[in-house]
Amino acid sequence: MSDSGGSSGRLRDELGQLPYGDIRQCLVALASEERGGTLRNLFAHRFSESGGLEGHNVGNLMLAALTEITGGAERAIEAASNLLQIRGRVLPVTLTRTHLHAVLTDGTVLEREAALDTYGGNPDTGVDYVYLKPSAYSYPPAIEAIKNADLLVFSPGDLYTSLIPNLLVEDISEAILLSSAKVVLVSNIMTKPGETDGFRVSTIIKEVDRYLGSPGRINTVLVNSEPLPERLLQRYARERAYPLPLDREECAALVSDITERPLLAQGTYLQHDPTRLAEALMEVAAVDAGPQAIATGGVA
Repeated sequence: MSDSGGSSGRLRDELGQLPYGDIRQCLVALASEERGGTLRNLFAHRFSESGGLEGHNVGNLMLAALTEITGGAERAIEAASNLLQIRGRVLPVTLTRTHLHAVLTDGTVLEREAALDTYGGNPDTGVDYVYLKPSAYSYPPAIEAIKNADLLVFSPGDLYTSLIPNLLVEDISEAILLSSAKVVLVSNIMTKPGETDGFRVSTIIKEVDRYLGSPGRINTVLVNSEPLPERLLQRYARERAYPLPLDREECAALVSDITERPLLAQGTYLQHDPTRLAEALMEVAAVDAGPQAIATGGVA
């Protein structure tokens, strides 16, 4: 909810609304199969032609319109959830209009999420810490969902621009620490230039622990075990992105369980296959049937 780039950022600046990009993606992911055709495609469509709508996502525009129609972000998300007949609930982590800022190890300050997301950086200058300005208050239903969850998942995503911003919102880290849920961190497959250069899986765990405020809360780290195609590795290397290495001994000192499963999706990108990932998470959760799906941006 601190996104400031792309279609979300433009609507945020022009209309003064919250950024809906991640909310929209969660809604599309949870949309029912019955609505899986036209409406899902509509919500996911992005205008590519030149003109005033270039780069805008239809789902973001629809959520912006629903906000004006219903009078609030919560009601807009609920209306969109009903339209798509989603399974589960999508909850914003905060309704505060806040921005993500980053301080780099050389003292440089990057203001707003988009600046960090597109920074690129160099291997010698990393992120020292990130913070929200102004401070953000948690959305009470999100706290309640965390408290009642069976499984809390730190999903794959950009560490400092997608995952950690959730932990900067007031009371979210505390709710996770107090929850009786099993906590799983799904490791990214690749590093991201400017954010996680030179990182290992244990580095990711340590950073999440740092912003949670307490080590040892993550129970399981879930890691892809499938070999990565060399042709894709070469393409990623040209953009200074490399496989995130699993350092088992370091990880074993931080979490009680390291689960390795073949999670790679087929295609031209090195990313997780959603079905494989869901099956692995259910295995980790040790349940026969999936719990109600609840998504709050980077923490799902």
